Amino acid sequence: MNALSDLLNLPKDEKISRGLLHTPAEIAQQPDTWQSTFELFRGRQAEINEFLLSAGLSAPPGSKPTVFLVGAGTSDYIGQSLAYLLRRMWGCEVIAVPSTDLLTHFDELLVPESRYLWISFSRSGDSPEGVAGLERALKSRPDIHHLVVSCNAKGRMVRESAGRPRALSVCLNDAVNDRGLAMTSSFSNMVVFGQCLAHVEDLGRYEPVLFRLVEAGRNLLAKAADCAAALANQPYTKACFVGSGPLRAVAKESALKLLELTAGKMLTMSESALGLRHGPMAALDENTLFVCFLSGDRRVQQYEADLLNEIGNKRLVRTRIAVGGTEGWATNSIAEHFLGPAMSPAVADDYRPAVDVMFGQLLGLFFSLHWQLRPDCPSPNGAISRVVQNVSIHD
Repeated sequence: MNALSDLLNLPKDEKISRGLLHTPAEIAQQPDTWQSTFELFRGRQAEINEFLLSAGLSAPPGSKPTVFLVGAGTSDYIGQSLAYLLRRMWGCEVIAVPSTDLLTHFDELLVPESRYLWISFSRSGDSPEGVAGLERALKSRPDIHHLVVSCNAKGRMVRESAGRPRALSVCLNDAVNDRGLAMTSSFSNMVVFGQCLAHVEDLGRYEPVLFRLVEAGRNLLAKAADCAAALANQPYTKACFVGSGPLRAVAKESALKLLELTAGKMLTMSESALGLRHGPMAALDENTLFVCFLSGDRRVQQYEADLLNEIGNKRLVRTRIAVGGTEGWATNSIAEHFLGPAMSPAVADDYRPAVDVMFGQLLGLFFSLHWQLRPDCPSPNGAISRVVQNVSIHD
């Protein structure tokens, strides 16, 4: 038993009254759903590979398309989690571009006559910025290829791309179309789908990595839940998340989850390990929870260890939590709490976001309860909603 299973075992009526019907279960189900997403991808592998080849990924270096990973908010962080891996595996320029930026600066972001492949991520497929950006691209740049990845088969982005000669849509299983306000299992499953894309020509190379991720996720959930629940009982009002490379996207998403699920009662920020000293460190104080997603790369680890030691020596925060790293770090004095490593043998940072983000999600869940909010719908004043509303699209 652990703090998460305690919530899962509550009577249904109590879950409903406390706003706990969906979010705890959607966090807990993640490792099991990753395998289902992998199988879904494998079932359409040939079709997806043919589409990507038609988009130009088989072209010689220098002639391949520029790949835009498109999404808003959490869906943008999916792209940021994948950009390093896809760039390395596909050998072309891969850029995470927020759909919110595409809506306001479409012409500035696209180079005339250049080839593009857009991969759009959206839980609902109804994000107004995502829909508007896709519609504009289909109309004004019909040469662009579009792969739409969503969790909602009825979403507008799926419908808009249906039947188009240069478009393909893929819907993940309905189980990962999170019903809670915050994206949790939808985030990690679209990340896993993106990792499958990176290995589309040889999916067998990715399968053992996925098995390790599933095992690591299952192992992490219990201890991360207990750690998050214990921290939520302490008087923190701020949190800072740090990560480098693809783990910086995990830091961003964790900061957003804690902010969303506490309705802003916890002020959050995120940075890279080296970027924090350039001003943002001024925000750290005894009321700040500090979380570092430790890289598995020894060279990057050294920078992160230096930062954690500096924060400890200056006594800037009361609690440092290190997630990941390598064996031996648990006995190091760089942090008060150590979660990991959970993968044996270790996998590269490129593949870790789906696992590591669960700690940020769990912090959001338990701090939401600490502030006496309802995690499934944690915005009592209606400031945010499951799908963004009231965005007017201007020509």
